[in-house]
Parts: sequence; structure tokens; C-alpha cells
Amino acid sequence: MERTRDRDRAALPEPMRREVRLLGDILGDVIRGSAGPDLLADVERLRHAVIDARQQEPRDGAAAADEIATLVASWSVEQAEQVARAFAVYFHLANLAEEHQRIRNLRERDTGQEPVRESLAAAVAEISRDAGPEHLRELLVSLRVHLVLTAHPTEARRRAVVAALRRISGLLDVLDDQRTAAADHAEARRELHEQIDLLWRTSQLRVKAMDPIDEVRTVMTAFDETLFRVVPAVYRELDRALAASPAPAYTAPAFLRFGSWVGADRDGNPFVTAQVTRETATIQADHVLRALENATARIGRALTLHAATTPPSAGLRRALAAAHAAHPELLAEIEARSPQEPYRTYLLYAAQRINATRVRHADLAYPGPAEFLADLRTVQESLAAAGAVQQAHGDLQHLIWQAETFGFHLAGLEVRQHSEVHARALAELRAAGPPGSEPSAGPPGAEAAAPSSPRTEEVLATFRAVAWVQDRYGVDACHRYVVSFTHSTADIAAAH
Repeated sequence: MERTRDRDRAALPEPMRREVRLLGDILGDVIRGSAGPDLLADVERLRHAVIDARQQEPRDGAAAADEIATLVASWSVEQAEQVARAFAVYFHLANLAEEHQRIRNLRERDTGQEPVRESLAAAVAEISRDAGPEHLRELLVSLRVHLVLTAHPTEARRRAVVAALRRISGLLDVLDDQRTAAADHAEARRELHEQIDLLWRTSQLRVKAMDPIDEVRTVMTAFDETLFRVVPAVYRELDRALAASPAPAYTAPAFLRFGSWVGADRDGNPFVTAQVTRETATIQADHVLRALENATARIGRALTLHAATTPPSAGLRRALAAAHAAHPELLAEIEARSPQEPYRTYLLYAAQRINATRVRHADLAYPGPAEFLADLRTVQESLAAAGAVQQAHGDLQHLIWQAETFGFHLAGLEVRQHSEVHARALAELRAAGPPGSEPSAGPPGAEAAAPSSPRTEEVLATFRAVAWVQDRYGVDACHRYVVSFTHSTADIAAAH
């Protein structure tokens, strides 16, 4: 058994062992400095006891477990909580080291000599070879990957903890880079101590349980910091693979779409109400529109191509003329900062329109994402026609992919409700009769039918909320309704 454990430890890559050791040593220093040497000693005693128990033969395991239980029982509740907290932080850090090792492994496999196994490039090469480029094109035209965002009411890890771990991960990147200068290396180690100290002193659990809007905002953090940035990187990887394939050159399609149960799944969760669903759609739209506005403004400010070197197409000139006619003061202000820079002017104008869409300034707002995409493509086509192909298919293409993927709603809300809830609501409504009628009469001596219960009113309010979301943000913002625990087609018909 001990030889097996030794082999397992030896199998760990040296960079990962080095990072785990570094993070563990810093955590030990932090615990010793903030809580005293006694706590660190208890943590180490428990750690070594568990390691020794794992190395023993199975027949000796029960005795070792009893010794560990005796050790833990000797502590006060407060001390036991502190020890448990120390292990929780340690495992967070060890998981970071493992994630970094995975990234190192992927980088080592990506030599450039052949596609990385199970990558998009490998799939493109295999399909082109086995089925031909035309079949590849047919597959790409119909390709859709629908990812659904979920959350669970029991999720307790705080966003503050996640944010601290993300900062620590970034510092590990700096330390792992052999090009890092000695001064920068020393500063990264100092910051690593600071961040691990912060992680140790931050409560790992929420003081109060998450409500549905908390869950929505947690998902929005993932969108803001990861999804919006990663999506165009995925498409760009496919685009590179297509450029290297024997298929005719064309741009990778935006095949990802997102749905979400967060703030919409009310099956078994009484806290997800019609109002929560409406608020969820509003929060999602706010985040995606802010992201699109910032990206459009950033790209617009960078596109300082002069009209003499990169003349605008007839289509872009018409678009600029229409913008002048509709909003002369705004265009004059933008052009004063971008003289003879038509691409910069028009994208900064588009950014203003995205802002107006978010704040619901109807005179300037886009009616929907299709019109925004049409503006982006007008700019892209003009750049390509003027010979600025790199500008046409660089960051501007990333923005087009992002708009195609997320629209103005980010993710389509997928409302879910239990079939029994529908059945009860339908029975109440039928007993009450058509709207405006008297409640239906029962047998002699029976009481008249009661008005709809709050639960039935909430069912109706949910359907009204779906209509409201579709009217404000488009049908794609909420066009899936899931009926759970169905027994027959009647359960589906009940929703209709």
C-alpha cells in the first residue's frame, strides 16, 4: 500500500508538486501569523494522521480512524471549525494547482505539428479527410450547440472567494512564466501572500442563503468575466482550423447559443416568481448590452483608419448620411473627435445606440440585434472592399460573433413548472368559469367555487411574464417552457 502511495506521489508532475508545496507553505505562514502556531500544529497533526491512515493496510484502518476521531474530539468546536476552514482553503489552492497542470499539459500537446487530439482542428481535419470538404460545410451550416446555465439553491461559495482564487490563479501564471524578471517574480510572491491571507480571512460560506436573484448575479459574473471573452476565442479556433483545411475559405459560424434555468425554473422553488423572471431578463439584458457597448466603443476608438487610405464603401456612406439626418448633433460631436475617420465615427455611433437600447431611449435605440449586426457588417464589408482585410476580420469579427451568440438577451430563459401545478390551476379556472362569469354552481347545498388561489394566480402571472419578456427583448429571450413530471399528452396540453 505504501509503495502504491509513493508511486502516486512520484507520478505527480514536478511543476504541480512545486505549486502545491508553495501554496501550502504560504497558507501555513498565514495561519501561523493570524491564528497562532497551535492551530497550525493541529492542522498538521490531522494531516499527517490521515496520510498515515491511508498508507496502512485495510485491517489497520479501523484503529487509525478511531485515533483520528479521538484527535478531532479533543478540540473545542471553535478549534474544529478553524481546522476545517484551513483544509477548505488548502483544497481550494490544491485544485488551482491541478487546473494549472491541466493547462500546462494542453500547451505541451499543442506543438503546431498536428492538431491537438479532441480539438476543433482535429475534428475539422478528420471530417475533411473522411467525408470531404463539402460535407464539412453542410455540417457547419446546421451546427448548433445549446448550453444551459443552471444554479442550485444550496450553492454556498461566495463570489468573493471565487474572485480571490481567480487573482491567485493569475499570480501563479506569472510565477510559472520563465520570462518573468526577478523583480516581477518577487512582487508576484508578495501578492500571493497577500491574496492567500485575504482568502483565509474571508468567510467561505454565505451568511444568508442565496435567493434567485443572487443566483442570477452569480451567473452574470461568469458571463462578464469568462463567457463573453471565451466565445469568440472558440470561434477563432474553428476559423483557424477551417483556413488550414481543404474546404473553401469561409468564416466560422456562430454555433453556440445559451439558455438559462436561473430565475426561470420554478419547479419546487417557491421563491422563483413571475416578478423574478421579469427581473432576470432585465438583468441579463443589462449585462449583455453593457458588454456589447464597451466592445463596440473599444473597437471603434481603435479603428482610426483615414478616409484617404481606406475609403468607405457606398453602403457605409449611406449609413453615415442616414445617421446624420436622424441625429445631426450626435454625429457632429463624434466626427469632431474623429475627423475623416468614417469607421471610427460609425462604430462610436453604434456604441451610442447600444447605450440607448440599454437605457430604453427609444429615439436612438436599436429595435433589435439584427439591426446592430447589419451595421457591423456594413463596416466589415466596407473595410474588406477597401483592402483592410485584417481589420475586417479581427476584433470586429469577434464582436459580430458575440452579437450573434448572445443577442440583446444573453440567454433564453427556460421556464419550468411541475405538471401537477398546471393541473390544479386548470381545475380551478374551469370551476370558476369563463372570465367575467359567475362561479359555476355545484350540487345542491354546495358552496360556490372560490376565486383563484394565489398559486393559480402565480401560474397565470408566469405566462404574462413570458409575454412581457418576449415583447421587450424578443422571442428568443424566453421561448422554451418545460413541463416536468408529465404522465400524458394532457400535461403538455394543460400549458396551452
